[in-house]
Amino acid sequence: MKVDVLLGLQWGDEGKGKLVDFITPNYDIIARFQGGANAGHTLIFDGKKYVLHLIPSGIFRNNCINIIGAGVVIDPIALVEEIKTLQEIGVDVKSKLKISKRAHLILPTHRILDKVSELDKGDAKIGSTLKGIGPTYMDKTGRNGIRIGDINNDLNSKYQSLKDKHYLIMDRHQKTLQELDYYSTVKEEEERWFDSIEFLKSFDFIDSEYYINKALKERKTVLAEGAQGSLLDVDYGTYPFVTSSSTTVSGVCSGLGVPPHAIGNVTGIFKAYTTRVGSGPFPTELDNEIGEKMRKIGSEFGATTGRPRRCGWLDLPALKYACMINGVTELNIMKLDILSEFDTIKVCVGYNVDGEFYKDTIPFDVSVPIEPIYVELKGWNKDISNCKVFEELPKEAKDYIAFIQLETNCPITRVSVGPDRLQTIMR
Repeated sequence: MKVDVLLGLQWGDEGKGKLVDFITPNYDIIARFQGGANAGHTLIFDGKKYVLHLIPSGIFRNNCINIIGAGVVIDPIALVEEIKTLQEIGVDVKSKLKISKRAHLILPTHRILDKVSELDKGDAKIGSTLKGIGPTYMDKTGRNGIRIGDINNDLNSKYQSLKDKHYLIMDRHQKTLQELDYYSTVKEEEERWFDSIEFLKSFDFIDSEYYINKALKERKTVLAEGAQGSLLDVDYGTYPFVTSSSTTVSGVCSGLGVPPHAIGNVTGIFKAYTTRVGSGPFPTELDNEIGEKMRKIGSEFGATTGRPRRCGWLDLPALKYACMINGVTELNIMKLDILSEFDTIKVCVGYNVDGEFYKDTIPFDVSVPIEPIYVELKGWNKDISNCKVFEELPKEAKDYIAFIQLETNCPITRVSVGPDRLQTIMR
C-alpha cells in the first residue's frame, strides 16, 4: 500500500478539512504531517460546524486512527483544549488519537518570541498567526527543541534550559515586552502548559514512522492531511511571506517518516477563486467591491485567526505551479457555489512582468509589480448548492470546470457546491 496525500494548492483555507472528512471512510489512518495550531480545518455536517487545529479531520469517523506526525509542532494547551471540546460532544478522542514522540512542543515563550518578532518587522510583518510556530521550528532546526518523547525524560530541566535561552533573546526586546506586559503572563501560561502536559500523558505516544510503515505493510490505507497551502511552503512558496514548514508533498516524507516511493495518489484542493490571509504578494487580489462581494458570500474569514481573507480571481499560473511541485494526480474544486452570483467570471491565465509574459511559469520574485492577464467566462447566475450530480450543474459552471481542467492537464474529480460534507459532487 501507499500513502495518499491531500493538500492545498493555494495560500491555505482551500477546504481541506471538509474533503478529508468526506473521504475518511476510505482510510484506516489519517495523519497530519506538518504545521501546528495555525491550521484551521472546518467541517460541517448534521447542521453543525467544527473547527480542528491540530487533530486530524478523521477524528469524527469511527474505526479511523488519527496521528499527529513528527513534522507537526504542538502547543499542549491548544491540543488539550481541542481534545476536551471534542470529548464534550461525545467524541472518543483517546482511542482514536496517537501522537508522534518526535513532534516538537511549543512553549509559552515561543509565542512571546513570535509576537515580538512580528512587531519588530513593522510594515514588513509576515502576517503570523502568533501561535509560536516559527520560533518552535527555529529551535527544532537549531537542535534546541523539546519533543513529545521528552515528556517522561527530564522534562523540567529541558524546559528550563530552553526557556533561559529564550529569555536571553527576549532581553533584546525589553521595551516592547514591557509595553505588552508579557512577563506577567508567563507564569500563568507555564502552569497551564504543565497541566496540559500532565493531561496528555494518558494519551498514546508512538514511534509514528514505525507505526505508519508497519500499517502500510499490513495493507492498511493511510491518508496524509496537509495544513496551510503549497504557496506558503518555506522553500517553494512566496518567500518570505510563508509558513515555517514544508506544506508540499515532500513534507509527507519528512513529517511522517515514509519513503518517496510510498507516496500514492496526490489530491490537490483549490478554491474556485483565490484567497489569502496575512501579508504577501497576491497578483489577482481584488481590493474593490468585487473582492468584498466574494468575501461576504464566501464567509471568508480565517478559521484560526478570524481575520478577513483577501479575495481575488483564480490564478492559473500559481495553480499549475503547485500541481507541478506536488505531482498532483487529481484536483478537487471547492466553493464553486460562491461564484453563482457573478455575471462574468475572470481567470488569470498569465502574468505580464515589465513586458515579459509568464504563462506556464511564475517569476522568482512575485512581489514585483505584476499585471494579471485575464480571460473572461460567462457566469451561470443560478443556485447550485442543491446539485447532487455533475449533470445537474449549469452549462456555464461545467464550462468553467472544463477550462481549468484543460489548462492544468489534471482531472477534477470532486466539486464542492456548499459547506456540508453532503454538498460534494463526485465525477
